Amino acid sequence: MRLGLVVNDVATERPEYSTTRLALAARKRGHEVWLMGVGDLAHSASGEVTARARTAQDKTYRSLKSFLEDVQSEEVEPETIVVDELDILMLRNDPSDDAIDRPWAQTSGVLFGQLAAAAGVLVVNDPSHLANAINKTYFQHFPEEARPRTLISRTEGDIKSFVAELGGRAVLKPLQGSGGQGVFLVTGKKGQNLNQIIETIARDGYVVVQEFLRDAEKGDIRLFVMNGHPLEIDGKIAAFRRVNEADDVRSNMHVGGKAEKVKITDEILHVVHLARPKLIEDGMFLVGLDIVGDKMMEANVFSPGGLGSAGAIHEVDFAGAVIEGLERKLQIRASYGPSLSNAALATM
Repeated sequence: MRLGLVVNDVATERPEYSTTRLALAARKRGHEVWLMGVGDLAHSASGEVTARARTAQDKTYRSLKSFLEDVQSEEVEPETIVVDELDILMLRNDPSDDAIDRPWAQTSGVLFGQLAAAAGVLVVNDPSHLANAINKTYFQHFPEEARPRTLISRTEGDIKSFVAELGGRAVLKPLQGSGGQGVFLVTGKKGQNLNQIIETIARDGYVVVQEFLRDAEKGDIRLFVMNGHPLEIDGKIAAFRRVNEADDVRSNMHVGGKAEKVKITDEILHVVHLARPKLIEDGMFLVGLDIVGDKMMEANVFSPGGLGSAGAIHEVDFAGAVIEGLERKLQIRASYGPSLSNAALATM
C-alpha cells in the first residue's frame, strides 16, 4: 500500500501526535508512507496532483521520535511524488490551526483531496463532505437528541437572552477553532463580564453558545469511531476521559487535560448510535467524538488526537487497527473496482 498523510506542516509534527503513530504503524506493516503539508500540494500543468513529500529512510524504528526525526531531517530533501498514484490519502490537517496565520491553507487539503479522489485515490475522511465540516455548523446536522442546546449568532442581545434562558450558565466558544482555544464558561457569578466575552469571540466571527452540562465538571470523553462504530480491539474501546485538575472548563490534552480510563456505558454507546448514520453517509472513516453524559459536544472529523493515550491506557495498538482497516478497504476496492464511491468505501 502507498499511503500519504496530509498535515498542516511536516516540520511542526511531534512524535506523540496520532498522525505520527499512524505513519509508523503503516511503516511497520510494510507499507510505503509519505508525509506532506498542505502547502506542499500542487496541481501540475499535466493535470496531476503532486506533492513535495517526505518519507523515512529504509530502516527499522524503535521509537516514534527516531522515526519522525528521520522524516523531518533537513539533510534529506523532500521528493516530488504524484499523489494520484497513491492508494490512500489521509487528510490529517486541522483547518482551524491555519485560520489566523495561513487562511489560504484552511481549505487546501480538502480541495486537493477532492482532486485526488476524482483521480481514483481513496481519500479519508471523504473530502467532499469534509468541505462542509470546516467549522462547527457541521455539528448541527446531527440529531438534536445527541447534542446540547446550541445557539450560533453574532448578535449580542440574542446571545445574552439565550444565556439567561439557560439559567445564566453556558459555554461560549468560536464557531471555528479547536483544542479548547477561546472557550469560556459563563456561570452568572458577579464579576464575569459577559459583554467582554462575547466581544472577544465575535471579533473573529460567530459565537457558539451551548448549554453547560454538569457532567462536564468530571471532564469529557474522547471516543474514536471507525467506520461508524467504536474503534475496538479485544473488547477494549479506544476511549478515555479527559480531565483538567485546574478549575478550567476545557479538558483538551494540550490545555492541561489528563487522560484517565473510562467505563463505556450504554448511554455513551447510544450517542455513537445516534451519530453513526451521519458519519457513514458522509464517509467519515476515523472520527473523535467528545462526549459528556448523554450528549456529544463535538465531532472531530479532521485530525482527532489521542490514539496514543487510548492505547497506553488499554495496552493495545489502536493505530495498527486503523491501518488494518485501510488495508481492508483496498481489498474491497480490488473486488468491486470503481463502482463504489469514495464516501461509500471510506466507511466500509
